[in-house]
Amino acid sequence: MASALLEGAADIFERGGKRAAEIDEDAVRSLHAKIGELAVANDFLSRKLKPWTGK
Repeated sequence: MASALLEGAADIFERGGKRAAEIDEDAVRSLHAKIGELAVANDFLSRKLKPWTGK
């Protein structure tokens, strides 16, 4: 692990050495779907808990 840090350390200090972020489109779609599922579940549960919480 330390050797990987030392090998990549020079890149941090180089001018204009920023790399473009690699985006995995399939992972993004999958995460957006999961966020949607969790939002629906959260909304459903919050409505079901209202009678017990008094809010």
